[in-house]
Amino acid sequence: MNNQKKLLMKLSGVVVLALATGLIAYPQAVKFYPPFYEKLRELKINLGLDLQGGIHLEYKADMNQIKEEQIDEAMEAVQDVIERKVNAMGVAEPIIYSTRSGSERRLIVELAGVRDINEAKKRIGETPFLEFKEQKDMPEIPQDVFDKINTEAKIRAESILKTALSGEDFAKLAGENSEDPGSRENGGEYDFQKKGSFVPEYEAVIFEKNLKDGEIFPELVETQFGWHIIKRIETRGEGDDREFKSAHILIAKKSNQSLEPEFVSTGLTGKNLKKAAISSSNQGLGNPEVLLDFDEEGAKLFAEITKRNLQKQVAIYIDGQIVSAPTVQSEIKDGKAVISGDFTLEEVKKLTKRLNEGALPVPLSLISQQSVEASLGEESLRKSLKAGLIGLAAVAVFMIVYYRLLGLIAALALVIYAAFMVSLFKLSAFSPWQITLTLPGIAGFILSIGMAVDANILIFERTKEEILRGRDILGALDEGFRRAWTSIRDGNVSSIITALILVEIGTGFVKGFAFTLIVGVLVSMFTAVTISRTLIKFLIGDWMRDRLWLIGVGRKKE
Repeated sequence: MNNQKKLLMKLSGVVVLALATGLIAYPQAVKFYPPFYEKLRELKINLGLDLQGGIHLEYKADMNQIKEEQIDEAMEAVQDVIERKVNAMGVAEPIIYSTRSGSERRLIVELAGVRDINEAKKRIGETPFLEFKEQKDMPEIPQDVFDKINTEAKIRAESILKTALSGEDFAKLAGENSEDPGSRENGGEYDFQKKGSFVPEYEAVIFEKNLKDGEIFPELVETQFGWHIIKRIETRGEGDDREFKSAHILIAKKSNQSLEPEFVSTGLTGKNLKKAAISSSNQGLGNPEVLLDFDEEGAKLFAEITKRNLQKQVAIYIDGQIVSAPTVQSEIKDGKAVISGDFTLEEVKKLTKRLNEGALPVPLSLISQQSVEASLGEESLRKSLKAGLIGLAAVAVFMIVYYRLLGLIAALALVIYAAFMVSLFKLSAFSPWQITLTLPGIAGFILSIGMAVDANILIFERTKEEILRGRDILGALDEGFRRAWTSIRDGNVSSIITALILVEIGTGFVKGFAFTLIVGVLVSMFTAVTISRTLIKFLIGDWMRDRLWLIGVGRKKE
């Protein structure tokens, strides 16, 4: 195959490439098209948060319980969990990354195209923080200390009784003062109960004292739990079927045995959870439970925790709230735990689903939120495209004025380059590396246009030098491309290396800029060295020997 045929084949390839990229980049140019082309017309560039609007959320990670050497690993686990949660929302190409602010670690979540910021926060906030804590050894407090505390508690109870007898709202007083969590939220009130449901001292007042319904007993009633202010609300039934409804305010006694146990972190968190499943005790007759299955690291940790806490409580916390605190009866080596409690089946199903979607290894707190309106994104996109077109036109005019016919060919190659890039943006939707175009990404794209022109300038200047040295035009073109190639290669490789560093250590929009720049540089090298060269060799020949002004050369060097 002679050189002319090779050149024609290359030119045909350039024409086909130009038409294909042009049709993908701007399919509206075709008015009549076959059915299969409809898919191409539906292709869209995936736009980032700053171009199509959306939501920006910033969370602070609490690393107080994480060892220094495990912080990076914990943040990666947090990012993976949130990514799974966001993907379940159906958000296309979310941007999720961790960053630092001084000594703090933060997680940035950007959801392009999402409009309801409250729903997004709710869905992400449903990701639970699961943690296991062990009981801390409590110091023994001298009894005389508790005697003093209890004397003060009794005086306080007497003051509350006096206030209640004066006609103050009993339910309000109970809500503000009672230390019985089982009734405090109900204004201290219990539902109807038969005799035998409470301690004898309490029942003696309700059943044996001659109280009327709605009356408060005028004395404090002391039991093993503390001092009670008792109000009988209603009675019903007779004899053994007699029931009473009452309310009370409890001021509790304090002792070493009555102190609430304090729990401290064990290091076992949701990052070690492999899966959660629903179970039920008592062959389906008891309350439903959640079975937890840990990974290898979690199973080892859980075995150590249960071994050192025999006959002690190990508490299970979800989002900072204790949901279960079973007493360990034996060492558990199989990496399985149970969350039990007063749960309904629906509550257990929801909890299991949330845990399987991913339990956070560290707590997150929302510290910043921002909603970017779609109108602002559209305005930014419009101005960016306008800037890009003006830049492309200005570069094309400069090239044509300065290099004339060579500049015209370079401008044509730039148009093909721009269509090629837009096509890549659209077609990336079919690849694992879908490109999300942001404002910095457009800046990287426009910058790569300048680098594409830079390659052409190097080639053209080398070519002009060879012509002035006396070479014929075709020989000068070959030598110009050959001698300029090393400079083009080295310059572009250094730009790619710098951009790769930005991709590796940068965050968010910086990565978008760097990645788009890398793609643009690679495509610009192809268009400058392959497309421009093919067009130049086809259009320029010996016929220009006496028309060197067409390529900006004044005269040959004698």
